[in-house]
Amino acid sequence: MDTTEARYGEIARIMLETQNWITPQFDYGVPFWGKPPLHTWASAISASILGVSEFSLRLPHLLAGAFTLFVLSILAKGLQLNAKVVVLLTCSMLGFYASSGMVMTDAFLLLGITLALGGFALTWAHTTKVYAYIGFIGLGIGLLAKGPITIVLIGLVIVPWLGLNYGVKKGLCELVRRIPVLSGLILMLAVSLPWYVLAERATPGFFNYFIVGEHWLRFVQSGWEGDLYGTAHSEPRGIIWLYWVLIAFPWSIYLSVILTLKKNRIALKEASKADNWTSYFVLWLISPMILFTFSGNILAIYVLPGIPALALLIARIHTQITRPMILISLITPVLLVVFLFAEIPDLIERKSDKGLVESVKQTYPIYAVNKPSFSSRFYTQGKIKTLTSILDLKALNKPAYIIVPNNVKNAQALKSSCTLQSQNALKALFLCP
Repeated sequence: MDTTEARYGEIARIMLETQNWITPQFDYGVPFWGKPPLHTWASAISASILGVSEFSLRLPHLLAGAFTLFVLSILAKGLQLNAKVVVLLTCSMLGFYASSGMVMTDAFLLLGITLALGGFALTWAHTTKVYAYIGFIGLGIGLLAKGPITIVLIGLVIVPWLGLNYGVKKGLCELVRRIPVLSGLILMLAVSLPWYVLAERATPGFFNYFIVGEHWLRFVQSGWEGDLYGTAHSEPRGIIWLYWVLIAFPWSIYLSVILTLKKNRIALKEASKADNWTSYFVLWLISPMILFTFSGNILAIYVLPGIPALALLIARIHTQITRPMILISLITPVLLVVFLFAEIPDLIERKSDKGLVESVKQTYPIYAVNKPSFSSRFYTQGKIKTLTSILDLKALNKPAYIIVPNNVKNAQALKSSCTLQSQNALKALFLCP
């Protein structure tokens, strides 16, 4: 596991070990307020059944991705679109691959958003309120996966869509008439609110940090310095649109190309005349970019909630899977396989301590100079300890393994008194008597 995966994987492992299911822990006794716990719960439960491993921690995220595809297939059929086209396009986007195969928060956010917006659309199209309640459950899932940003993203789709197609007053009346708003909100809160209350009681201060810090200051202050768990990102304003091209690849490029053809523009225009769903898909597609356009503290994966809409939009033009679409859908897996063999070994050396930890053959304690990485903490199951300096080695008075950065001052001195066990591009493992 690399830096991000190992961090979330270690948080899940600690949750399982300590049986503290309310407060995710950044380290033993250190609460992690940065994200709600849904992805941690899922990984920890999986590890409790299958044992702690990379596979068991990643499996729930893969299942969340698969369930998202299932929801999209039902949505597509309900809106008279080809479900096979929608599923093929979605599952072959780069961002979907990443979120469904890694330990991170985004697969569950994508599921929650898809349930919420899919449930709304199906309720609106078929006046079947059961879909609305499923949508509100999706909102609850989003609140437990990422937080209140879920409601903002949903609002950026539904509110302007109602205004554009019905006007403000009529749109509001139709919303109240078709959607069980009050009972739905109660259901959403029943799913999500208990954890928020318990989390604040368990570790006072969580609410202020998570709501004010993570959901406001993080995005309005480039390089926000209040992050307790890492370094804030500082990206150029508007770069989120370029990130969309990457995360939705190759279909982000494909849409741009096919819209240059007049027949495709006509097909999309004719579909728009038949109903209002084209504008719904467009708003769904751009909602993450609208939200984060003026934010500098962002990651590329933030555009992920909008990618199902791209598949739905293209499905309005292509009613059947074509041979070119099949070939294009193979681009992402082929590129990932090439990347796997060409770049992953080097990335593992730079981002993971797995190889170093696996070189430990005896039951001596293991230490890291300065600060253990998330990777070394995960692969030692939290047993790694800290040395503030190589000079502290003398005070141990017992054999121990030492992980030391290759550039640490006096690291070469270890070679005269300790035995080199393993080394990668950034660090070395020594056995010291």
